[in-house]
Amino acid sequence: MTVKNISIDEFDYPLPEDRIAKYPLAERDASKLLVLKDGKIQDSQFKHIGDFLPPKALLVFNETKVIRARLQFQKETGSHIEIFCLEPEKDYQVAFSSASPVRWKCLVGNSKRWKEGQLKMPLNVNSQEVTLTAERTEKNDQYSEIEFSWNPSELSFASILEAAGEIPLPPYLNRDAEPEDRDRYQTVFARFDGSVAAPTAGLHFTKPLMAQLKSQGFELDEVTLHVGAGTFRPVSTPTIGDHAMHSETIIVRKSLIQNLIKHLDGNIIPVGTTSTRTLESLYWIGMMLHEKGMGLNELHVEQWYPYEDHPDLSAHEALQKLLDYLDLHQLDRLEASTALMIAPPYKMKIITGLITNFHQPKSTLLLLVSALIGSQWKEAYRYALDHGFRFLSYGDSCIFL
Repeated sequence: MTVKNISIDEFDYPLPEDRIAKYPLAERDASKLLVLKDGKIQDSQFKHIGDFLPPKALLVFNETKVIRARLQFQKETGSHIEIFCLEPEKDYQVAFSSASPVRWKCLVGNSKRWKEGQLKMPLNVNSQEVTLTAERTEKNDQYSEIEFSWNPSELSFASILEAAGEIPLPPYLNRDAEPEDRDRYQTVFARFDGSVAAPTAGLHFTKPLMAQLKSQGFELDEVTLHVGAGTFRPVSTPTIGDHAMHSETIIVRKSLIQNLIKHLDGNIIPVGTTSTRTLESLYWIGMMLHEKGMGLNELHVEQWYPYEDHPDLSAHEALQKLLDYLDLHQLDRLEASTALMIAPPYKMKIITGLITNFHQPKSTLLLLVSALIGSQWKEAYRYALDHGFRFLSYGDSCIFL
């Protein structure tokens, strides 16, 4: 399997610290836009992106919402313990609406200072005095399981996080979250709580711009992929075969799958790598149902599954398998998980272009971009560095067609 032997050093590039955008621009759609189309590069402003999209393209947005995942506790001894909420033990929406208690998989900062006992935090929630308690119930190499409880117990965990948590900015920004980040590190179309990182390509869109795109004949639709902390983790192994992809929850409405089928002969452009992973994972879930039957209990795309031998299956056939599955089980949405690694020589099954930001060196996101446009990513990134583009989460954008 040659993909596993790819050297991550091939996806390195020099990124000076002063090219990382530490803060967002005042206007979301005022960011610069690099356009790679027909092998040629030009730059524009994001507000003009409609001038470069293929006619009647379907844009697919990720509706996930960033949660205030960082909780700062202080022990009676004075030690500070940070708990970073990764994902709930149960369904996301159930977890956020739940009353006390709830259990989450978490990362614990300064863990050696918290060997046992409970952590407590006084809060004010909707003018009520509340005490939030955290207790570690399990610990392994990857995460700790934390049980959160609070009094009054009838309050939802969403309201607790809203009062107690901080926005989890990417570590490469090297700064604490500020009040402005509550709005700007969230897309204007975010709906469903669950991410610990923003789908940053979507940060450039404004509601007026989205209305303008609709008036220009483009169609807009949505998926949900809850972004995990692993999205920040560069590949640290010499070859990508030793890098373990993080698993992420995806939720897709039946109507979106039907819409994709209608646009398979046209242009399907995801907004961001998270939307890309979701759409491409749909094809492979369809393949799993084709190979293993409709009785699968767990719909999960393993990291290297696409690189194994599979029968020929068109995108239309794969998506129809999903519709058949939903009809059989009387469901109006598909819930699954994916650890899909998209890297050369992966061939896209659903998408025909990509709107995205500029990604970290040696990242799986850069591997994804390379799978779409090949070695031209180097030319595009060199152009961006030479022409004053801003990089990473709060940086500028590009469209690859």
